[in-house]
Amino acid sequence: MTSIRRKLLRWLIFGFGAASAAAAYGIFHTAREEAGELFDYELRTVALSLPPNLHAAMTSQQSNTMLGDIADDRIVIEIWDASGKPAYRSQERQTLGRYPAGLRTIEEDETHWRVFGVQQAARFVQVAQPLSVRNDLALTLALHTLWPLALMVPAAIALVLLVVTRGLAPIGGLSRSLASRSLEALEPLTIDAHTPVEVLPLVVALNDLLRRLHVASQAQRMFVADAAHELRSPLAALQLQLQAAARDGTLTGSEVTLERIQGRLKRLIHLVQQLLTLAREDAATAAPLAPVSMRRLGEQVVGEFSLLAEAKQIDLGLETSAALGATDAYIALTDQHALFLLLSTLIDNAIRYTPAGGTVDVLLERIGERIGIEVRDTGPGIPDDELNRVFDRFYRGTGTQVQGSGLGLAIAARIATRLGIVLILRNRAGASGLSARVDGFRPVAETQLAHT
Repeated sequence: MTSIRRKLLRWLIFGFGAASAAAAYGIFHTAREEAGELFDYELRTVALSLPPNLHAAMTSQQSNTMLGDIADDRIVIEIWDASGKPAYRSQERQTLGRYPAGLRTIEEDETHWRVFGVQQAARFVQVAQPLSVRNDLALTLALHTLWPLALMVPAAIALVLLVVTRGLAPIGGLSRSLASRSLEALEPLTIDAHTPVEVLPLVVALNDLLRRLHVASQAQRMFVADAAHELRSPLAALQLQLQAAARDGTLTGSEVTLERIQGRLKRLIHLVQQLLTLAREDAATAAPLAPVSMRRLGEQVVGEFSLLAEAKQIDLGLETSAALGATDAYIALTDQHALFLLLSTLIDNAIRYTPAGGTVDVLLERIGERIGIEVRDTGPGIPDDELNRVFDRFYRGTGTQVQGSGLGLAIAARIATRLGIVLILRNRAGASGLSARVDGFRPVAETQLAHT
């Protein structure tokens, strides 16, 4: 996968490294030329400043004392008299042939020399120096010149890394903003003065895409809601007509057949009702929160399903923590209608799957600064490998004998997500049945009711 950051860093660092190498070569070449000019000038100066009475019999030690630091540079001095005979050599161990007057580069015994010769009135003076001396001095000068560049290269690379990282930061922020959004968050991205001009076309295109997705999503949700609403009325009318016809005797047929028709009709009505509820939840936006007595709300929901539980001979009840019996201890900021629907769905689901003679308990707890609601039943439970899948729409567990549409837990999960709470399903330990727990409610005192 192509990375803009890596590509920018690669080319910038490579370009800077190549420029630095070229600069280093230029500095070394310039230092070498300047060193050569300096040593050429030294050779001329030595040749022209030799005293005229320099005797050929002068020893090497005497010449070194007389010439001072010149001998340290390995300068070889040779003098020939007017007849062409050698008159003086500064180093007996190193001799060079006589070359014409002027400056030149020669090679003697695999050593390159820089030679300067000058013809004077009664003698010919030749001064030579190895080129290695010049190269050593050029390298020393280059190193003294290049050390600031050597320090600047890492600093420049660090600066390039910083600039590229900060320059691409808006793209990273845009990616994080999109990644942190929920599936239902289709609001346009914010465009302000801090949005870079280069990123602006991308943000505008994303906002246009989000707008079109929002329109399509709203259209789909409205279609499902309208279809469910339109189906609910004729189905309810059909059920009433079927019941009326069965009472007055105008509908003939076996009781088993009529019971099957009524059962399927009720199942269809229940499915349409759940589709309508799910469509409304999908289209719902964040509602303003208000203080809700969760104990009173629990009593209302239990009362709503008391007749259904009694018909199935199921013991349905509400329990609260013994240490916190006061109603005020269970007041939290939430959406009352959504929470009522959530509890209704969980209790209805528990009653459906609990066999006759079983129990369904609604437990209201406050642990520290959190309030939780748990619905426990004595039904068959759910296989552990299906606990996460039952939240999928229209998913029905394997071996399920109870009639249903597979939308109840999906609706509960959708409501929990919208309310910002956690819904956890688990099989009861040491007993048969399922536990559906809702956590994450904060007491009113903790959320500062005065500011809501």
